Amino acid sequence: MVEQQAIAETDLRREVAMLLPQLRGLARFLARDRSEADDLVQEAVLRALRSLAQFQPGTSVRAWLFTILRNVFYEQARRRRRERAAIAQQTPDSSVAAHQPHETDLADLAAQFRTLPPSLREALILVGAQELTYEEAAAICGVPVGTMKARVSRARRQLAALVEPPTAEPDHA
Repeated sequence: MVEQQAIAETDLRREVAMLLPQLRGLARFLARDRSEADDLVQEAVLRALRSLAQFQPGTSVRAWLFTILRNVFYEQARRRRRERAAIAQQTPDSSVAAHQPHETDLADLAAQFRTLPPSLREALILVGAQELTYEEAAAICGVPVGTMKARVSRARRQLAALVEPPTAEPDHA
């Protein structure tokens, strides 16, 4: 029994290693910064390796890892918000402005993608880029499947509206 568990753990570690490129891809879309994304993946993998005993055999390793990565991302984002608030309170004469990406050419899909709300961006990455099923993506985000489908649909619609040039309305004089 102990030998089977060791083999299963080795297989699971191998599968985690094979999924690193997909984890990096999701992390880069979430973090929008290469070094932050690498740190995010590293922390998620460390947590996964520490929690191998909690993995439910027969479930998707990819969905499990994406859930861990997503949770780490949001945990770090909350921590950064608290840190910024604490810094703002420490230095009343300086203002901490939120970083807003500047507008670029409408043809730049990546820039337009970043304008989507985080929940829509996340849904599109999980279902579109990472090719998860709606069910897997919904489980990762902790929402109903219908909500995930709606988010993906809204994200696609908003991206299409941003990328497509507006149609000229005929003049009715």
